[in-house]
Amino acid sequence: MPLKRSGPVRSEAARLAILEAAGELFAERGYEHLTMEGIARRAGVGKQTIYRWWPHKGDVIAEALLEGRLLERHRDVPNTGDARADLATWLADLFALRASADGEGLLRSLVAAAAGSAETGRRLRAEVLAAPLMTRLSEALGGTTGKTLEAAADALLGAVILRALSREEFELDDMLRLVDVILGRADRDEAPSETGLRPGGSRAPSR
Repeated sequence: MPLKRSGPVRSEAARLAILEAAGELFAERGYEHLTMEGIARRAGVGKQTIYRWWPHKGDVIAEALLEGRLLERHRDVPNTGDARADLATWLADLFALRASADGEGLLRSLVAAAAGSAETGRRLRAEVLAAPLMTRLSEALGGTTGKTLEAAADALLGAVILRALSREEFELDDMLRLVDVILGRADRDEAPSETGLRPGGSRAPSR
């Protein structure tokens, strides 16, 4: 569904051509080498036509992403029959995208687009981030739905985004551990941390 915007009425044919061009050029050149001029040339429209509808490159990319015209392979959670592993693999793939050559610029651009439009931010969260998780996460949680399922999805995504922003490493084993915590399968008998505290705050006995 196209984002609702004020301003001149957009030609649907031109809008689709622009989004198609943005998706193609992103795949060919990456985010950092994507320009409004290049998008306009590929779409066969004037550059000012794009600027009238999307003030920044990130706004074009956000709408192209929302309409499924780029990063298709990152959208769906795999289904191998092991929901725990599938969720961890999808989260690891999402994290790896952030660490790629164009991922950081893309992330900054999408954050800016979301900050500039509440509708864009809501749809990016609901349709691009949370939506792919819902079915597999619900299965892993025994059919949980509603607000509890949304909270679990937010917790998974929030942890990954926090690690991405802090530029910390986050390996597949870390993703599996995170998924286990959300699913209530965490090992409560792990070794004490460097602080000497066990889970729950009790101190490990000295040897």
